[in-house]
Amino acid sequence: MLLVEDNKLDVLLVREAFAEYGVAASLHVAEDGEAAMRFIDAVDENENARCPALILLDLNLPKRSGAEVLGYARQSKRCARVKVLIVSSSDSPADRAETGRLGANGYFLKPPSYEDFLKVGEIVRDILEGCSDKM
Repeated sequence: MLLVEDNKLDVLLVREAFAEYGVAASLHVAEDGEAAMRFIDAVDENENARCPALILLDLNLPKRSGAEVLGYARQSKRCARVKVLIVSSSDSPADRAETGRLGANGYFLKPPSYEDFLKVGEIVRDILEGCSDKM
């Protein structure tokens, strides 16, 4: 799985959410949009590399925005069909519309409470099991 997130606390929360909901996937973290694009390029260039099962993508990132990363992923020769879950603090209708247009599979609004944030683990678990009705 690829997590594109620049906030170290949110990375820790995602890891805790995975532990809470039994998500046993390896997690590669890209701390900015350019690092995420380099990861996608590396998968495209190496036939032995595996596309991530899921991309968890923040929108407000250094260097390149989450929307740019999403568009880039959708143009990838090997990762274009990877499911993408937006995990953002933005509740902007424009952000939701743009990411939907670009092909995001879901949108998780980062909640203010620790307990509510952990629900991202349940959503990811359900996505990986093929059930996406909670997104």
